[in-house]
Amino acid sequence: MTGLRRLLAGLALLLCAACSSGPSGPSGTDSAPHARSHSPGASHAATAPPGEAGFPDARTTGPRIPLTPHSTGNLSVTTDGTVIQGWDITGSLDVYADDVTIVDSRIRSTNWWGVNLRPGHRGLRILHSTITAVPGKGPDNGGVDYAVSNMGTSSVEVGWCDISVFGNALSMGQGQLHDNYVHDLVAFRNNGGEWQHTDAVISGGGNKHELIIRHNTLLNPVGVDRGASAALGLFADTGHVSDTVVDGNLLAGGAYALYGGGPGATGITVTDNVFSTRYHRNSGFYGAVTAWNAGGSGNVWRNNRFSDGTPISPAPAG
Repeated sequence: MTGLRRLLAGLALLLCAACSSGPSGPSGTDSAPHARSHSPGASHAATAPPGEAGFPDARTTGPRIPLTPHSTGNLSVTTDGTVIQGWDITGSLDVYADDVTIVDSRIRSTNWWGVNLRPGHRGLRILHSTITAVPGKGPDNGGVDYAVSNMGTSSVEVGWCDISVFGNALSMGQGQLHDNYVHDLVAFRNNGGEWQHTDAVISGGGNKHELIIRHNTLLNPVGVDRGASAALGLFADTGHVSDTVVDGNLLAGGAYALYGGGPGATGITVTDNVFSTRYHRNSGFYGAVTAWNAGGSGNVWRNNRFSDGTPISPAPAG
């Protein structure tokens, strides 16, 4: 955990101990200074609030065909070119092969992950699928950590998927994440007895190839007193963050909705994103964005705004 996240977690516990609000934090009383005041939005609106229409949701993601039940347990996929299509999986997939495709399927996991790509393998694609878990049944003190985990240095494509429950839903340094609906993350205390940090997308830095995050709905409704970190967290936990595109997404929730990579980040473009106020009046509990390195080589911040159209200008990193 970075020092910044430790500090925010401590502040959150102090703030929430002094209030009687629910898990999403005090209504209308966020404690950090605000660039602009916003009214909280509904957590689960039947229709998209103004300014948030057209982003992925349950209607545009997940399987498109009827499914056949498969009780796999933790299934190791070892054959290159495997295609899994139309499966309703009770279990998880551990991929030790190249060019594996999972399409039009559903995964319900009680493992650490829904799908995991092992080091040394490449070409994993997960498309038009639902990946979720059973709260309280996972191995991390009842929790489940990663919907999709990329343990290697190759790109993983995840597109048009409906993803929920996992603490850090999409975890990777390189890949193509597009048109996904990530929502309803579930708080849990991990094996260390601490609240697990939750992020709809998380990258730990030190990436070897490009990470593209485009046209996703990334929602983190978990309260900061129960571990919420970000909707999209670009953290320098294992090295500098670089070569990352964040374009045309809808983000909401977390301590900050976006962690921008920190002082050493380079080659980060953040463009045309909408920061929703459905959980907190400034998108994240403390604000929309932090740790943005405006002076980093190749870093671009352009046309990012709240859902009412108000422009967002990040404070300097550090």
